[in-house]
Amino acid sequence: MNAIEVTDFRKEYGSTVAANGLSFSLPRGTVGALIGPNGAGKTTTIRALCGIIRPTSGALQVAGFDVDQEPLQVKQRVAYVPDDPPLFETLTVWEHMQFIASAYQVRDFVPQAEELLAQLHLEGKRDALASELSRGMRQKVAIACAYLHNPEVLFFDEPLTGLDPAAIRLLKQTMSHRASQGATVLVSSHLLALVEDICKHLIILSRGQCLFSGSIEQAREQYATTGSLEEMFFQITEGATSDE
Repeated sequence: MNAIEVTDFRKEYGSTVAANGLSFSLPRGTVGALIGPNGAGKTTTIRALCGIIRPTSGALQVAGFDVDQEPLQVKQRVAYVPDDPPLFETLTVWEHMQFIASAYQVRDFVPQAEELLAQLHLEGKRDALASELSRGMRQKVAIACAYLHNPEVLFFDEPLTGLDPAAIRLLKQTMSHRASQGATVLVSSHLLALVEDICKHLIILSRGQCLFSGSIEQAREQYATTGSLEEMFFQITEGATSDE
């Protein structure tokens, strides 16, 4: 069963079309890569799937629920980590965990919260205010908060921004682990080489349209390539550009 189903998704901002009839799906328990050049519609698509923005038309389903008709059920089951997480500047790291636990009604959250802080090497920042944190540390706090309520679907929009190599490696490990436990992860990133080893499914967008959606193996077969994810991306997107 698919965790994400997008059908003819269209989003207009005035005269600008950010998503032009996108259709794709992502199976449960999969780490998927949502990739495309700037302005392809990646962030618009992720924000629509999270229920942050409403589609102009089309249908979006997440975890078996319609995003437009059943927004609360969707939001209870997802987590979203943007590239620059909007933390509460006057709350400490631990207070962020308390807030998320309260918002999602996570009972007996303390052991899991402490484990997440340890896993993400945030123990020493437990009592630090968000305003005192570096960008990389802010990103880690957002990731810890996202994991706390054990969401069925996780959305990461450029999550590697601001992270050092050790933190990137750790984040990739946690993404793969969550998927192995049944969660579904959709990650948007320009750093294709850094997500290639964990992503099993590929969704390529360009100018608001979906050029490809399927497994990495299907992409290699369809485009007769054995190259890297980056090489595959350029082959697919440059082919689309030349046809226009």
